[in-house]
Amino acid sequence: MPYMSILRNMSVLLFFRYFVFFLALGYWLYQFTITNYNTVGWQFRHLTFWGLTGAVYVAWLMLSLSRKGLPPAHNSLVSSVAVLNAMVVFLYWKLYFIDPSLVNGNGPIVWHQEYYLHLCGPLLMIIDALFLNRSFKHSLRGVLMTIMICIAYIMWSEAIVGPFNIEPVGSVTSGLPYPFLNDMIFTERALFYATTIATALMMYAGFWLFSKLLPRLIGQKFL
Repeated sequence: MPYMSILRNMSVLLFFRYFVFFLALGYWLYQFTITNYNTVGWQFRHLTFWGLTGAVYVAWLMLSLSRKGLPPAHNSLVSSVAVLNAMVVFLYWKLYFIDPSLVNGNGPIVWHQEYYLHLCGPLLMIIDALFLNRSFKHSLRGVLMTIMICIAYIMWSEAIVGPFNIEPVGSVTSGLPYPFLNDMIFTERALFYATTIATALMMYAGFWLFSKLLPRLIGQKFL
């Protein structure tokens, strides 16, 4: 039986989605046991947790609607959250390989959490969105939702998290969720934000194009 057909078998699909959902939910709840409650925003300060929260909701959504399929609005949400998680992977490992303190500060690194939040969890979601649910169908809605999520997080960071927290401390400012942001003046951060949004849109375009080409790449019978 073709690989994709096996994954789309209802019992296998439900098992996969239950596994993805409960794994995401477990790590989502785990964050409440290790967060610093003296900070404004708690773990919601970080883009990773936004991605994880989106992943939990989307995993539950796809699990609940497995037998019916998703309407266009939900597909747009799924695709935009998949791109958000892809951005989490890209940004985290890019900065980590430059200097781990850029993303983790001087805090301890819990290996299983780092690999799940910044690699395995996003990968599981992208597999479902791209190969199983085929969520990259309504590109305009998905692009708009991706932009809205990015802008919402930037506003949250700049208007709430930064002004109401005193750590991390940087050479320019303090309180912004990631140490390297506190070493940038506002115009530098604005450029970084704009570049990040542009990267997210390019990722969305790449996923959309790959989704369109997928039947030709591996053959319709394998889907």
